[in-house]
Amino acid sequence: MDRLLLAGSTGLVGQAALALALSDDRIGTVIAPTRRPLPSHPRLLNPVIDFERLDADADHWRADAMICALGTTLRDAGSRAAFVRVDFDYPLALARLLHRHGARTLAVVSATGARVDSRVFYSRTKGELEQALAACGFASLTFVRPALLGGERTQRRTGEHFALRLLTALDPIVPARYRVVPATAVAATLLDAAHAAVPGVRIIESEAIPR
Repeated sequence: MDRLLLAGSTGLVGQAALALALSDDRIGTVIAPTRRPLPSHPRLLNPVIDFERLDADADHWRADAMICALGTTLRDAGSRAAFVRVDFDYPLALARLLHRHGARTLAVVSATGARVDSRVFYSRTKGELEQALAACGFASLTFVRPALLGGERTQRRTGEHFALRLLTALDPIVPARYRVVPATAVAATLLDAAHAAVPGVRIIESEAIPR
């Protein structure tokens, strides 16, 4: 793979995916657009962008594949509208740009329970994103649907931290689909999907993510 674009490289899964991609000799250049500069690396192209004002003709959108790990929470976003902006509008805008510039492979972090008809706002938004991305025309499209993510965040989320500790303690009796999934495992699954470029649309549920 000559060029891989990674969206969301400062988040929990994104940081893990960035580390894996930069250490992967099969990838020539890793493109990681961010709001603030990242530490430099010989194979990292780090355009500093404004997600509200994307330069549609910039060369950094030219890539073979894209991994999307963009996402927030309702609490961090502050409103439903702001959440949709980050979890739906931004990923869709980037995917359309990448496809326009020649990318044919896309791997995306979604969520367990993602459905367009879900009564849960979070799950419904994720389902709507899956549906919209499926219409973009990628030759290979993979949705990875983890349950609660395990790993150390730079910003602690109290409720999520409590749930993580509880589910980790109950792991032996919790159904496989709802067990805590290490962020590193999700990142590795995304990178594998980008390399494999399996034709069509694939959904990898939480219990199928290799630990």
